Amino acid sequence: MRELIAAAEKIGAILKERKQTVAVGESSAGGLISAALLAVAGASAYFTGGAVVYTRESRRELLGLPDSAFAGIKSVTEDLALILARGAKNRLSATWGVSEIGAAGPTGTRYGNPPGFSCIAVAGPIERALTLETKISDRYENMIKFSAAALELLAGCLEAARS
Repeated sequence: MRELIAAAEKIGAILKERKQTVAVGESSAGGLISAALLAVAGASAYFTGGAVVYTRESRRELLGLPDSAFAGIKSVTEDLALILARGAKNRLSATWGVSEIGAAGPTGTRYGNPPGFSCIAVAGPIERALTLETKISDRYENMIKFSAAALELLAGCLEAARS
């Protein structure tokens, strides 16, 4: 968790300097992305909120995303991750939205994704998405890796937006 907090400290400093905010919609990371961002003193200046959106119902209720938002979108894809990132950003009126969806393990998803498979996205002034495959089945280790990748992607977007 310490490596997540170190990444979050850098992100928090940039967001505070720019007077920008971030919201999180995460699934198999289980709240660790939000926890890392909140572990930094002064997080209230940039963190507008987060939701663990593990089911379609939670996406509907917590992010305000209707079922129609997922029409034609395959589960656990970069497209779905972008929808969740935009949903978090819009629902919580943030500058940036970060999302993660995947299979932490020890088994894969009912859609055929193996354990250690995750799609991560950032929505804001810059949008990016990536797919991560750890090839491990340890649930906690994958949760940490998914969270680290999400924070790294957000940091990269913040850097790119600086230019």
